[in-house]
Amino acid sequence: MRRQARLIAVLAGLGVAAPAAADEAGFLKPLSGSWTGTGKVLRKIGSSPINVSCKFNIDAPGASISMRGNCRGLLVVNRAISADLSARGTRYSGNYTGPSGSPSQLSGSRQGDVINLAVRWARLVNGDRNANMTISKRGNSQLLIQTIDKDPASGKSVTTSEISLKRQ
Repeated sequence: MRRQARLIAVLAGLGVAAPAAADEAGFLKPLSGSWTGTGKVLRKIGSSPINVSCKFNIDAPGASISMRGNCRGLLVVNRAISADLSARGTRYSGNYTGPSGSPSQLSGSRQGDVINLAVRWARLVNGDRNANMTISKRGNSQLLIQTIDKDPASGKSVTTSEISLKRQ
């Protein structure tokens, strides 16, 4: 009898996890394709923003997403940017490689059309190794990617990058 109860509990747990993964796959799959856009980036808090133009290719097989692209600023600076995320249930985890070239850790969850991620930088950025990133889906043809960090002097949140993308 105890064995049956455990088996039922395991099967019930699998039944709960499968729809969550399916929900994330359904959310991510429409993001596949080519995206371009513009935005602003702060090299460090307190500096003047740099206007950037970006191009990304997104692949979203199942409950994962892979973003590969480049952002160009100041006419001559071109930086590769990538992110790889996997969903387990409603939790996301993965890596982000930004302009520094060092991979940073991402973890978080989705609420509605927004994936909220904690960033653990590979090195000190703006006085610490922590920030937040959001990937906001706006319909099927627009994305907004933001990075928010804390100003070490004031403790206030500062948007350090904001890139608006449109499907091509």
